[in-house]
Amino acid sequence: MKLSLLALLNGFLLFSISLTAQQLPISIIPQPVSVQAGAGTFRLTNTTSIHFGQLPAQYAADMLAQKLSTPTGFKLRAVPGDRGGIQLKINGTPDPKLGSEGYTLQVTPRQVVIAANQPAGLYYGVQSFLQLLPKEVNGSKVANVAWTAPAVNITDYPRFPWRGIMLDVSRHFFTKEEVKRYIDQLAALKYNTFHWHLTDDNGWRIEIKSLPKLTEVGAWRVARSGKFGQREAPKPNEPTTYGGFYTHDDIREVVRYAADRHVTIVPEIDVPGHSMAALAAYPELSCTKAAVSVNPGTAFSEWYGNGTFKMLVENTLNPSDEKVYEFLDKVFTEVATLFPNPYIHVGGDECYKGYWAADPGCQALMKKLNIRHVEDLQGYFMERVAKIVQSKGKKMIGWDEILEGGVPSDAAVMSWRGIKGGIEAAQAGHNVVMTPTTFAYLDYTQGDPTIDPPIYASLRAQKSYSYDPVPPGVDPKRILGGQGNLWTEQVPTVRHMEYMTFPRAWALSEVFWSPVEAKNWPNFVQRMETHFERADAANINYAKAIYDPIIRTVQKDGKLMLELEGEIPGLAIHYTFDDTMPDEQSAKYTQPVAVPDGPITLRVITYRNGQPIGHLITLSRDALLRRR
Repeated sequence: MKLSLLALLNGFLLFSISLTAQQLPISIIPQPVSVQAGAGTFRLTNTTSIHFGQLPAQYAADMLAQKLSTPTGFKLRAVPGDRGGIQLKINGTPDPKLGSEGYTLQVTPRQVVIAANQPAGLYYGVQSFLQLLPKEVNGSKVANVAWTAPAVNITDYPRFPWRGIMLDVSRHFFTKEEVKRYIDQLAALKYNTFHWHLTDDNGWRIEIKSLPKLTEVGAWRVARSGKFGQREAPKPNEPTTYGGFYTHDDIREVVRYAADRHVTIVPEIDVPGHSMAALAAYPELSCTKAAVSVNPGTAFSEWYGNGTFKMLVENTLNPSDEKVYEFLDKVFTEVATLFPNPYIHVGGDECYKGYWAADPGCQALMKKLNIRHVEDLQGYFMERVAKIVQSKGKKMIGWDEILEGGVPSDAAVMSWRGIKGGIEAAQAGHNVVMTPTTFAYLDYTQGDPTIDPPIYASLRAQKSYSYDPVPPGVDPKRILGGQGNLWTEQVPTVRHMEYMTFPRAWALSEVFWSPVEAKNWPNFVQRMETHFERADAANINYAKAIYDPIIRTVQKDGKLMLELEGEIPGLAIHYTFDDTMPDEQSAKYTQPVAVPDGPITLRVITYRNGQPIGHLITLSRDALLRRR
């Protein structure tokens, strides 16, 4: 009888643990290295104490107390000591496995202990702990919430030292407060690098005190609406009212804010191309010396495929003019004083050489240097820029075009035109950040172009998640890590900035942090959907394109065949061709279907668990033909 009772109690205990695990799933993004679920839960109350063992742990402890106090209404504060219900501590003997950013997180019904070798690790441990708490922790004060976290034992550390997101603030200006909010969102995902694209054809966004016209003129353009690349050119004497820039004080404030969250800011001054805003302020730095305007999004270039293009308006600095290098010396002098990190990004991409080819000064320089091809002038220019950057105590990093000329051995390369440039750079002994368009460009359409605003290329969340930044045959030590890039031609607001960033930045955070063997798309989808709810609580926008089908057509044996695919598991795809609205009783896609002849219209919708979940997508026969 005693054995039966004991078995009954054990069975009840196992049921309770199982139920608790179901009620409190462990849905951390990015996936930690090791997660061992425990029994029971830790309950946060208004008497919970938060202690830090050493002063370096105080900032993370204070941040956690503030973060928890807002939604719970509890008056929590961090105090010195080692006996708290929540304890943060720096390891007395560093754990070599954790490195400078790793941590351990132990949650039991009695206590939470976060330990790390360095403050960065504590910060990341706090982020993981917050993801164990109810989603309401991301919002304002909420009543009637059980503030519990599942018992768990986590050991975690990053795969790569460079985990970045780039934000372009030239095409559209975002205020310092908006940038700080974005940095908060990235730091919560354990990103540690914020690449700030500060200058381009459409606006110069950083104050240079020795060159005041850069912001007096270059930071402002005429107001325009509509699609970038199709906008009307500025009219004579039209007011330039759209834009903005960051003062030195603004920059220092954002740099400090990011550093508190263990995020390094890498500034980008894009040269020699993409310099129309600079030339609007100082036209004498161009070859033609012609007056130009800060571009509001007009069609100022022609693209012919295979990366070849022609600029219809000059946007390139003159490599043969010594005044250009004097200008750049002033710019980089001030940039170097504002950003303490070792790198300055110098761009180097998409430089049109047509104006150089027609310029007598450039031709004379080519003859002096014994250069036969005008393309080689960029190598000369980038060498000069590298020396300027080095003279400021900094290292140069640039897009993979900088490999086309001689660059210092300590220059790092961002491989964006696929992975080829990254492979070549690594083999040449350069450190590399992998950020190829095919996996990491967050401005690309993430769903069906009839639903999302159409852009010239697409990138699904699943494809971003599938990326491995270390190409076969490349020394992994040369790969610093990876980065997602958000260009903002079609991103005019913060809400849309978030929509384009998430969930793909969630996927990339796991690519850059988690062990490659831990990657599991179906498992990630479950955690991603939990983060949809957490984002709702935090008022963060995101795309739901993962619920929409992928629609393709192929020509086979003279027939147009329809192919449909779900991006995530568990979707049922229903469709019609007969001008009726599809629902769960409509034809269910199981294999390729012949598209009927005639002026038909395809309508497609996804269902899950008997409920519609995706957008209704409608395509004419002509639209289907164009998808072959």
